[in-house]
Amino acid sequence: MTEPSTKPSGRAGQGLRDMVLSLAALLVVIGVIVGFMRGCSFSPGGPSVDEGSLPSVDAAAELRSAATRVDFPVRAVALPQGWRANAATVSPVGTGSTATVAVRVGMITNAGHYLRLSQSNAPIPVLVVSEPGLDSDAPPNETGTQQAAGLTWTVYPGQPGEQTWIAKQGKVVFVISGAGTAAEKRTIAAAALSGAVLPTGRG
Repeated sequence: MTEPSTKPSGRAGQGLRDMVLSLAALLVVIGVIVGFMRGCSFSPGGPSVDEGSLPSVDAAAELRSAATRVDFPVRAVALPQGWRANAATVSPVGTGSTATVAVRVGMITNAGHYLRLSQSNAPIPVLVVSEPGLDSDAPPNETGTQQAAGLTWTVYPGQPGEQTWIAKQGKVVFVISGAGTAAEKRTIAAAALSGAVLPTGRG
């Protein structure tokens, strides 16, 4: 008479291995989510950001460099005391005949709110969608206006809970998007419109 084997069958062993691998994958996903959540916190005035978890960039140097690579005037932007730039890019916007670029500076206010200032010569309907990062080809309808830095800014919906402010001066459209308050948007609008036009490097 043959004694029953005490070893797990091949199918049982494979099932155990699959469970262990699935658990390991789940732990990795949980770790990523926890890491992301540590970088954010709830704020009644909008989402706030843990400043220590984000990089810093030299916005002044990045804007000077950008001014030499685009075909529209770029203004210097002196951030208020306590604010910190954490990103700066020159990124394509629009397609076909409207294809151009936007010069962007992302920043964290002293209250921990995120704002992004964009300068571009793209059509306003393109920027209304691209600068707040909306997942749509159709621009949203305006919701009102705000006065800041001597200009009338048209207000559009942005990401949930956010507003996008847009104003044009000369050839350049200025876009302020993000979770900052109206007062913070006015502050960065004043900083942008009072900034000197940077040298283009094209003689």
